[in-house]
Amino acid sequence: MNCYDVAIVGAGVSGASVAWQLSKYKLKVALLEKEADVGFGVSKANSGIVHGGFHHSAAKTLKAKLEVRGNLMFESLQYQLGFPFRRNGILVVGYSEEEMETVRMLYRQGKANGVRNLELCGRDRVLQLEPKLSQDVAGGFFAPNGGTIEPYRYVFALVEGAKRGGVELLTGFKLSKAVNRDGRWELESADGRRIAARYAVNAAGLYADDVSRIFNAEQFRITPRKGEEYLLDRHTKAAVTRVVFPVPTKVSKGILVIPTVEGTVMIGPTAEATDDKSAVTTSSGNLQRILAQVKHMVDGISAGDVITSFAGMRPTLPGDDFMIEPSAAAPNLIQVAGIQSPGLTASPAIGEYVKDLLKNCGLELVEKAEPEPYVPPVDEIRRRTPEELDALCKKDPAYGRVVCRCEQVSEAEIVEAIRQGHTTIDGIKFYTRSGMGRCQGGFCTERIIKILCRETGMRPEDITKRGGDSRIIAGRLK
Repeated sequence: MNCYDVAIVGAGVSGASVAWQLSKYKLKVALLEKEADVGFGVSKANSGIVHGGFHHSAAKTLKAKLEVRGNLMFESLQYQLGFPFRRNGILVVGYSEEEMETVRMLYRQGKANGVRNLELCGRDRVLQLEPKLSQDVAGGFFAPNGGTIEPYRYVFALVEGAKRGGVELLTGFKLSKAVNRDGRWELESADGRRIAARYAVNAAGLYADDVSRIFNAEQFRITPRKGEEYLLDRHTKAAVTRVVFPVPTKVSKGILVIPTVEGTVMIGPTAEATDDKSAVTTSSGNLQRILAQVKHMVDGISAGDVITSFAGMRPTLPGDDFMIEPSAAAPNLIQVAGIQSPGLTASPAIGEYVKDLLKNCGLELVEKAEPEPYVPPVDEIRRRTPEELDALCKKDPAYGRVVCRCEQVSEAEIVEAIRQGHTTIDGIKFYTRSGMGRCQGGFCTERIIKILCRETGMRPEDITKRGGDSRIIAGRLK
């Protein structure tokens, strides 16, 4: 049985951030993920926003405190890990004097949280910052520290950096048993694999309550809050330049208009409590409701621009705050649960916070002498000048063979994704953006399957969308 200093259960944004932090020290760390690839749970289906630190009080909630800290860490992380991130700012807008009272309250709360450079704006200034807002806008405030990020590439980059620092990733490791014996945890997966670790971190997202019970630790219940999102074509007339927020509701930050870091526009999400952790369907009724609300905020929204939809789950706890603390019931276990919005923004600070909790629990942290790992940016043909693309093609002719026309993804990029360990259609999609454009994989999926077979030796019928039984091809015609 392999023995580690720390085992992290869950390779979403929280677990990956903890792994990245621990990779800087002389430790043996295992990152355990039940899915076929990292980031396939809560982290893959969210709005991709780096929040501005004003929706919650940092004096009253842990999530706001970590959000404000995490927000400040992204430039440094992007430099080290090479993921797409843009600090294009957030606009919170009101359309009546009643809504402007809430806008002013959020502005004051952000100032109290220590957020810098917030600007309270009248109608003319708001329209100057975002001309595509509806002319009915009354005012708002601008948070230039907000931005957008590609969440799956962010998780991939954290894990790649952690692996370069010595962290071992075990995918398909669905925890089924945890026993504390002689001061260490013995962990077993559903397929019979076993490891041991002196410390454990429960960062299992939507299933953190189930994992806690496996550790015989705290008994709590994660309530999923479902959010539907709709992606618009990059050529939509509603292509705003800032993230546009309405005034929030009691359960949600509201329906947003989000210019994604890769150039498309996203609208949503909804916020519906559910008992079903797998209920990720979308509905035409919710689409119509979102469109109606967004049309009130931004000009140019059209249902014809919608190219795809998806739903994500936010893992909520009573009180709606994060739960990040040592277990009072299980030794040397750190609970990281209820990481809903703004969990993505807070994630760098969550990694730091958990690292410090482990140290307080007795884990010895000795920094490595060598520099921290550096993950170079991926070569992407859509970002290259003709001269740069010519140089890439001379290095590898596969850069000149376009596999995904909508998003301009080359064969060389698909091959690189596979060599990084992404061998499902979704894993390759999240790494390269292939299949994310207007045709949603109609042109490129068959080509990706052929490349996967060539590079890995897999049969076409072995290839899955996201692992497990999600096979793309069920069999052969006779």
